[in-house]
Amino acid sequence: MRIIEIPFPQGSMLSGIAHDYTDSYRGSLSRSNKIITQNDIGKAFFLSAPKWVGTLMTLRNKIVSIFGLKTGNNLKHEDILKNDFDLQKGKSIGIFKIYDKNDNEIVMGEDDSHLNFRVSLLLEPKKMEKTLTISTAVVFNNWLGKLYFLPVKPFHKIIVKSMLKRTLQGLEN
Repeated sequence: MRIIEIPFPQGSMLSGIAHDYTDSYRGSLSRSNKIITQNDIGKAFFLSAPKWVGTLMTLRNKIVSIFGLKTGNNLKHEDILKNDFDLQKGKSIGIFKIYDKNDNEIVMGEDDSHLNFRVSLLLEPKKMEKTLTISTAVVFNNWLGKLYFLPVKPFHKIIVKSMLKRTLQGLEN
């Protein structure tokens, strides 16, 4: 399964909005005839985090809480697998608040004093396949946001590519 970095998708709800940092990664689903819902995408995404990412997030939460930055609730796999797991606009799931969604895209993220971020999960039907693109957009609110993101950026790229690959695998099972 090949994951490629692509330009920020023009079809995303996040395109056309000013950001200080963006990235986008795309992968294809081999079973393009399968019907995939927003909940399927959300569940696969939230189940896709490797254990080492959870460890990093726990460490991050301990460090940033000292500075008064927001931390999220730890998500349990059992909660994600429940039938009532739903990605409703305004609902918070872990560190993500659902900001918007349509038939093809879910936009989630968080606003904090140092930076605001959004993550887009965009499912696009192409001629012979379906593709899933994960895009990230960040706005730095001050120097602390820039400083915070400096060591996060290399991990972010690795995490997003890994989670996209695992999300696609989850959708194909």
